[in-house]
Amino acid sequence: MRVRNFNSAKLKVNDVDGNPIEIAAVIVFRVIDSAKAVFDVENYEEFVKIQSETALRHVATKYPYDNADEEGLSLHGNGEEVSEHLKQELQPRLDVAGVDVIEARLTHLAYSTEIASVMLQRQQASAILAARKKIVEGAVGMAQMAIEQLEKDGLNLDEERKMVMINNLMVSIVSDRAAQPVINTGNLN
Repeated sequence: MRVRNFNSAKLKVNDVDGNPIEIAAVIVFRVIDSAKAVFDVENYEEFVKIQSETALRHVATKYPYDNADEEGLSLHGNGEEVSEHLKQELQPRLDVAGVDVIEARLTHLAYSTEIASVMLQRQQASAILAARKKIVEGAVGMAQMAIEQLEKDGLNLDEERKMVMINNLMVSIVSDRAAQPVINTGNLN
């Protein structure tokens, strides 16, 4: 009747996308029917171990490690939901041994070493793209505000000058290097 823990080993499995990952979990359980635990299975502790690792492998194959497009559940981003799914997957397996699953939680989740560096590069690239997108959105807004402010102040630029100004603003705002000033001493034609 005591509450017990089972800490799984780090298992190497493929996620739903086929990426090799390492995953481990802790299962908190209690024997609620000692007759089943003693008579219906040979060794209930070994039974809990095998069934827990089998359920963990099965659940891991149902989700991607992470979602680059932010849609749907993932092992990395939705730990609570994945843990609940693991518990629901495990409970029917352990009912035969008179065992109640109190809690199931992931304790380790990582890409396997052979692809970890590549996946890190992918995550970094995604972060850079997201940051660049934000910078461009801001630069476009700033260029629009600059043109509106100039027109509000009574300085009406022809379309060609507006385009040159917008181009210069966009280059200086979006560039990852400091802008070099250029002095225009003549006209555009």
